[in-house]
Amino acid sequence: MFAENSIPTRYSLLSRLQNWDDQDSWKDFFDTYWRLIYAVALKSGLTEAEAQDVVQETIISVAKDIHKFKRDRRLGSFKAWLRNLTRWRIKDQLKRRARLKPAGTTADEESFVTPDLDDIPDPSDTESIWEQEWKANLLAAAMERVKHRVKEEHYQIFELYVVRQWPVIRVAQTLGINLGQVYLAKHRIAALIKKEVRALEDRWT
Repeated sequence: MFAENSIPTRYSLLSRLQNWDDQDSWKDFFDTYWRLIYAVALKSGLTEAEAQDVVQETIISVAKDIHKFKRDRRLGSFKAWLRNLTRWRIKDQLKRRARLKPAGTTADEESFVTPDLDDIPDPSDTESIWEQEWKANLLAAAMERVKHRVKEEHYQIFELYVVRQWPVIRVAQTLGINLGQVYLAKHRIAALIKKEVRALEDRWT
């Protein structure tokens, strides 16, 4: 749970999204969340193209309604509000798919092409999927930010050793460095990523 004094900061950041011309804030928001929305849409049975539409339409929904969220704290956390917006846009896509279903589609083809709306994960399942993707998304976003802030060779060590899980000796031999440098790079980059995850949580949850 976050300290109470962090709440005004988060709401201040969210309030900046009310200004559609604040490109930096919107870029930050989009870069942080598009993968999350996309992944949840795919896991709900959408195609890649449909999932891309869900991303676009969810972002538009945030832009249109962010002032309502900021004004009404009863809507809960931003995280829960965004989850609900995403689920509604997923439902919209499945309804659209049903309307576009070709005439003469067989029962087997229909079940393959258009899952029933009841097949969408129920709220409890959606919450579980959302939580898993939320954590994975924050980690990916944090890693991407750290990658652009550290020396390329240091991040390469981390990527080979931690992400690709190469044996430490292979990393050292491939890059022409000693084992100590591998361990040190891993420790430093991991600490930066952990710090960035916390910063993203404070910024957007």
